Amino acid sequence: MEARLNLFENQVVGKVVKHINAAGKAIADSTLPAATQELVKIRASQINGCAFCTDMHTKDAAHAGETSVRINLVAAWREATVFTDAERAALELTEQGTRIADAAGGVTDEAWANAAKHYDEDQLAALVSLIAVINVYNRVNVMIQLPAGDYRPGQFG
Repeated sequence: MEARLNLFENQVVGKVVKHINAAGKAIADSTLPAATQELVKIRASQINGCAFCTDMHTKDAAHAGETSVRINLVAAWREATVFTDAERAALELTEQGTRIADAAGGVTDEAWANAAKHYDEDQLAALVSLIAVINVYNRVNVMIQLPAGDYRPGQFG
């Protein structure tokens, strides 16, 4: 399988990705816990059917020390006992923020209030930004059919 566009050679998409990466760096440098960031990226990527991002973020999470049990249960987080209340709130916000088109009301007040119980304003800003950024990456990769399976942790610096 070959991607429809080469993200590394096309100048237009290269410029766009550079800016998205800069946004991602601001989020990565925030106080939002790194483990939560990876869980959010995995869950949004699963929902969006982004094989490349799911491959990348499950491998990055494992490389950072995340357990295989937690990685494997992200898709079924509601029934899993291995996530903290804060992580569960972040995963709920991720699902609602990713599925905006599926829900007439967007993100519920309840989901927002639950996340706000666990994260301060800067962390909430990082969480909202992260959900938006991973959705952008997912959509780009799904549209160009970026193949998955060969990612190595740290491959992109």
